[in-house]
Amino acid sequence: MCCVLVCAVCAACVFIYYAPSGCYDCCVRCLGAVPYPSLVATLLCFTGVALFCGCGHEALAQTEVLVETHFARNIQDYAVMASFIKYFQYVIYGLAGFFFLYCILLLAEGFYTTSAVKQTFGEFRSTRCGRCLSLTFLVLTYILVVIWLAVFAFAAIPVFFFFNMAQTCHNINLLAETAPSINQHSWICMDARQYGLLPWNAMPGKACGMTLASICKTKEFFGTYDYYIAAFVGAGVALLALFLYVIATTYNYAVLRFLGRKGMRC
Repeated sequence: MCCVLVCAVCAACVFIYYAPSGCYDCCVRCLGAVPYPSLVATLLCFTGVALFCGCGHEALAQTEVLVETHFARNIQDYAVMASFIKYFQYVIYGLAGFFFLYCILLLAEGFYTTSAVKQTFGEFRSTRCGRCLSLTFLVLTYILVVIWLAVFAFAAIPVFFFFNMAQTCHNINLLAETAPSINQHSWICMDARQYGLLPWNAMPGKACGMTLASICKTKEFFGTYDYYIAAFVGAGVALLALFLYVIATTYNYAVLRFLGRKGMRC
């Protein structure tokens, strides 16, 4: 990235101050040395992980408040869920740090293996250590893709829960407009125990009728719903970035393996 910024300044000097053409040629070679697939994947990964970790952290905190306020009366009923949220928030901190370092390493590996870098910096030999390092990144990235597919599916569960809750509230409001009697729609409920948020002996554990409709109008509900949607989108963006990394690392390993077999110098 620093190389790109330097080249941008240098190119500006060429066009504005009529600097020597050698500087411009150097900038062109420098820009050609950038592994653009890895760079795009890194930007997508940073964006997706930031969305998933930041919005997921806030969504979990808001979920605890929502369940504590409207679905559980006894603190023992949501103690397990509160502990899970607390530990998962620490996991989110670790995920953010891990992906930051891993994306930087993959970007550096992309710079190392790109053919433009070899042409720019002269002598280069494909070593056994370089091929082994590239293969290691390839295997780790494949494993991360499988793990993140599970995370992506897991992130869809709370979105599904809040979507069902919003649709249920919409049906209650429609019935309230057509049938003024509360008894007509008091049987429509949302049970948090069915989704594993609370144990089956939790009381009340569910919200029905106009009580549920009033919950859906609170800022806590809308805020939590939006946070979960953003976290789900962030997980999808990070998954796309990992797929791009798989393509880039596979190509990088193929290039190094080809050079190793041919014993080529670049």
